[in-house]
Amino acid sequence: MAQRFGGKYSPQGDDDPAMHEASANPYAGARVDPVGFKANFLFLPALPLLLMSLGSAVSLFLAIIAAASLTLGNWLLREGLRAEAAYNDRRVARRPAFPRKMAASLLTGAGVAIAAYRFEPGLAGPLLYGVIATILHSAAFGIDPLRDKGMEGADSFQKTRVATAVGEAEEYLKAMKTAIETTGDRALVSRVERFQSTARQLFRTVEDDPRDLATARKYLTVYLMGARDATIKFADVWRRNRSTDARASYLALLDDLEKNFAARNKTLLLDDRSDLNIEIDVLRERLQREGVATE
Repeated sequence: MAQRFGGKYSPQGDDDPAMHEASANPYAGARVDPVGFKANFLFLPALPLLLMSLGSAVSLFLAIIAAASLTLGNWLLREGLRAEAAYNDRRVARRPAFPRKMAASLLTGAGVAIAAYRFEPGLAGPLLYGVIATILHSAAFGIDPLRDKGMEGADSFQKTRVATAVGEAEEYLKAMKTAIETTGDRALVSRVERFQSTARQLFRTVEDDPRDLATARKYLTVYLMGARDATIKFADVWRRNRSTDARASYLALLDDLEKNFAARNKTLLLDDRSDLNIEIDVLRERLQREGVATE
């Protein structure tokens, strides 16, 4: 009978005790990079554009400007797609400060117009090509979110504070993942991703009830800042000497952090339920005073 390979030298070996904890859903919290094939493919047209413009200095100059415009536009598109994905993941979020996707559409249109000018001198034709390219680009990738999300109501100031705090916390998580990926160790990357999933559960709880921000702020700032710094230092040590002691200490730190985040999230959820029960009891008493029978 076939058996799953394990042990000291397996990707999830005995030296990683934290890895033995089975998750109810191994894909829970998994995130797909929103930058797909279409966005990456748009980097290619700049290369043949340059190769086809080696005939004269003027053609090459225009091709360089067009290629730069297309490349910059596609870079903004990738950043815009990631910003939009982060916006969609959060219950409370502010609109992007700079509309990257819309700027990418304009730069793409400008690049196409400049490239078209080489073959069709004049203004009407190139401008028409540029407008068409801009429209098609916007239709293919959409535009940036233009409104804040989840900030309606009288407590919009508090929700703005929550959005700011969660945004900073997400930057700490992003820096952690970037640092741990430099180790090239899939088990470590997977462990950090699991911690990120637990941390984001706390983020969602705070977004649902902004009043929880006061009690959870140190988790979103101090603890995550320390986790980021520890990850960066560990990644540097691991790349230099593969210290098993450093690895064990780092995994123990992640275990402690994950337990603390999960416990804080559970406490906040219980407090929210207690508040709801109190509100229901007060409402029931009020209805009884008004002569409305309640079960």
